[in-house]
Amino acid sequence: MNKSLYQRVLEFTNARLWRLTHIDILLAGALLLLMAGGLVILYSASGQDVDMVERQVLRLSIGMMVCLTLAQLPPKYMRRASPLMFVGVTALLVGVLLVGVGAKGAQRWLELPGGVRFQPSELMKIVMPMMIAWYFSMRPIPPTLKQIVVVLVLVTLPSLMIAKQPDLGTSLLVGVSGIFVLFLAGLGWRYIIGAATIAPVAIYGLWQVMRDYQKQRVLTFLDPESDPLGAGWNIIQSKTAIGSGGLYGKGWLEGTQAQLDFLPESHTDFIIAVLAEEFGMLGCGLLITAYLLVIARGLYIAATAEDNYARLLAGSLTLTFFVYMFVNIGMVSGILPVVGVPLPLVSYGGTSIITIMATFGILMSIQTHKKAV
Repeated sequence: MNKSLYQRVLEFTNARLWRLTHIDILLAGALLLLMAGGLVILYSASGQDVDMVERQVLRLSIGMMVCLTLAQLPPKYMRRASPLMFVGVTALLVGVLLVGVGAKGAQRWLELPGGVRFQPSELMKIVMPMMIAWYFSMRPIPPTLKQIVVVLVLVTLPSLMIAKQPDLGTSLLVGVSGIFVLFLAGLGWRYIIGAATIAPVAIYGLWQVMRDYQKQRVLTFLDPESDPLGAGWNIIQSKTAIGSGGLYGKGWLEGTQAQLDFLPESHTDFIIAVLAEEFGMLGCGLLITAYLLVIARGLYIAATAEDNYARLLAGSLTLTFFVYMFVNIGMVSGILPVVGVPLPLVSYGGTSIITIMATFGILMSIQTHKKAV
């Protein structure tokens, strides 16, 4: 009897080789597809800078090694280490505020001997959901009011420290990663409705503590044409690039907005505008499809996880990755304010790539260390 394609794929993914190396072949395949497409876009967005593409390949390779290394670590060890890691990274955030090094008006890095810099706030994107998932793994769910208050304190303190650096985008992502765990733990509707009720007050309070340049981003989002040659320049050029691509695009390396340097930050935050101009709506659709494949696999891993810790952690990491993608595409297309969130695994970057690949290493670990039934 001939086997169906689905059965053949299932047998391939369950092959002994992949189980021994703890590689989830479906997730790894979707990630490789996404990274390969990102390198093609980056070559154009960087002005055909081969050195930049080579540095990106190096960072992606390091990220893949981190991913595969974490995949070998059983989730039970991650669970035990979660509170210690949370305390350690929180201490590093305090260190950033006290002795951190700055660049472009932001103090976000710690400098190690030899001049190596790293950004502790990136680590908190992983450690935060690990901590909240550990907290709920020790207690019955859905959460009680007391547990909700404890979680909100755990989420708020590191988020405020990161916002003070200032880094509003990362602060929001760290907060969201913790709140996702709370939501997945079975947060009651009365609490959700209550949070929605007080949201306007919270937004007003946030507005009062935001810096002037952050407020300007929000005002520019509401009316970018009010300052077309200043604060509104980025979003106007981005929307122009997206619109000019049409259905099929102008062709690879043929986009005028990026190639003629009208589009700022074309290789980082606004890289999808380059894709839209050169490959059109179809190219954007293919990229988003690759993202959805990664997200769908992550949600499947969360749904089939063996215990609450793994389930909550996998779900939060996957949803946070979705927020990365959604926020970047939203701000580049003008439906969200610009908050400096890169397009994951496509934008040129360093620490963020390592962090994102580490999350997928955790997902692979959760999937491949399940006990045989």
